[in-house]
Amino acid sequence: MSTPAPNPLRFFEAINAYQQTEAVKAALEIGLFTAIPESEGAVPAIAARCRAAERGIRILCDLLTIHGFLTKAGERYALTPDAATFLVKTSPAYLGDSIEFLLSSELVEGFRNLAGAVRRGGTTLPARGTMEDQHPVWVKFARVMGPVTAASAPALAEIADPRADRRLRVLDIAAGHGLFGIAIARRNRQAQIVAQDWAPVLEVAREHAEKAGVADRYEVLPGSAFDVELGGGYDVVLVTNFLHHFDVSTCERLLRRVARALNPGGVAVSLEFVPNDDRVTPAPVAKFSATMLATTVSGDAYTFREYDSMFRNAGFSSSALRALPESPQSAIVSTI
Repeated sequence: MSTPAPNPLRFFEAINAYQQTEAVKAALEIGLFTAIPESEGAVPAIAARCRAAERGIRILCDLLTIHGFLTKAGERYALTPDAATFLVKTSPAYLGDSIEFLLSSELVEGFRNLAGAVRRGGTTLPARGTMEDQHPVWVKFARVMGPVTAASAPALAEIADPRADRRLRVLDIAAGHGLFGIAIARRNRQAQIVAQDWAPVLEVAREHAEKAGVADRYEVLPGSAFDVELGGGYDVVLVTNFLHHFDVSTCERLLRRVARALNPGGVAVSLEFVPNDDRVTPAPVAKFSATMLATTVSGDAYTFREYDSMFRNAGFSSSALRALPESPQSAIVSTI
């Protein structure tokens, strides 16, 4: 069997990948995905709704067809199922607002000098990158990333509180938008939630709690997760999308605080990108380590073997990895 001849196509696709990003961003900015079904896919009607030139609409639609967001039949365009579900503004699963965080300067700038981050072994962003105290990017995260994570919140709530039939005191560390703690409160009417994060972020979480009708069982605890008095007597501590921002010793320092805050038999439930031991599979999960390199001083996408060691070193007796439906992330359930 002959070896395929070397081909530079992968190199050119990688170098030009920013064009796909900008195409999707442009389509969201002009409302293209929403306009296509309203215009029956005809370029003149789409252009009128988007207040754009017909030539521009045609070329953008062709590019998005090439990249798999649209289909084309003759001179008419239609949405793929993914685009119809996630990119039409009227869809309950709309994700378009998430680009305000995902393409924010705080994240993108971290990748502009990735070579510098590789040389340094951590971000070249000022101070501690996105982990700088009270960094405004996390208010942005809380505002726009809820729809991205909301789909896994009910599953995580079921993992954290399978029976949902007892009084439960829950600490939600680095709560962000608060939707994971709120999901527990909605599932269990006896659950009391204490959400910890920076004060401006908690304003967003409190808004979400009020909208969900659980504000009477929702407290806030502003401050740093490493310094604020957490209290005790918790049955569940949520640590979602947080540990990956730090090195192992810092994670263990936080987890020792979590262990002290839990009742005997209590559980910590973490939500993380957990690659296989080879660190390159599955690809959507394993890629996350590069985001941590570009935007944090020492964060990483840790394997379950590494998380299990962290929790044991912090005083937990066991940990188990739980898959979440239709999510690239996994839950780690650790018992005192």
